[in-house]
Amino acid sequence: MVLYRWCLMAMIALGLPAQIVHAEIYKWVDESGKIHYSDEKPDEGLSEQVDVQVNSIDTISISASDFLDARERRQVVMYSAAWCGFCKKARHYFRQQGIPFKEYDIETSRKGRRDYAKLNGTGVPIIFVGQKRMQGFRAARFQAIYDLANRHKEDS
Repeated sequence: MVLYRWCLMAMIALGLPAQIVHAEIYKWVDESGKIHYSDEKPDEGLSEQVDVQVNSIDTISISASDFLDARERRQVVMYSAAWCGFCKKARHYFRQQGIPFKEYDIETSRKGRRDYAKLNGTGVPIIFVGQKRMQGFRAARFQAIYDLANRHKEDS
């Protein structure tokens, strides 16, 4: 029985990612001109497969930047979007840790949109800790950069 469960779990674990990776989205126009999208190809009529690209960062990159003006260089600044799960995690982490931060929504804030374009943003969140730019969010990586920035602030 244990072997059966193990085999079943292995088949599910190996088969499920394959289904997710090979998911297809189809687009077609019905007789009245209405556009439809579905993961199933329609039985009748012409349809085209849609190439879906998710705009989300799942890796983190850190780089130096002099983008922020002088008064913001010692602060945490995040460029985010309301729908972004990593932005939500970062926001929650900052509040939980008592870390003051400024946030600019790249979709609803004029400054957010303008800065995001200047930053050549390709995903959210973009987080600045002083002059360090962090693309994406991981709590441990952020904390290391934040601690280092605060250590340098105390030295100057």
